Amino acid sequence: MKGYLVLDLAIKNLEEFLEYAERIPAQIEKHKGKYIVKGVVPEKIEGNWLPERLVVLEFASEKNAKEFLEDTESKKLFKLRHSSTKSNLIYAVGCE
Repeated sequence: MKGYLVLDLAIKNLEEFLEYAERIPAQIEKHKGKYIVKGVVPEKIEGNWLPERLVVLEFASEKNAKEFLEDTESKKLFKLRHSSTKSNLIYAVGCE
């Protein structure tokens, strides 16, 4: 089954975030991932959740998604994201 990551974020430091945004796509691709939604401003339909920006990543398999999350270079980039944004990240398994 495919693995999905959903990231909601608000940018606090644009310069640092741009470095992250430039470098993370290679890590995603390395682990057989791709953008489904890339940094869009979402439209709230119902409820209280309203991210400033939304990213959805799809990985070829659960294994690929977990390897992306555990990769040393990914973790370095996550630290850069943490320092440049206020963000939330969730993982979900797709259905077949």
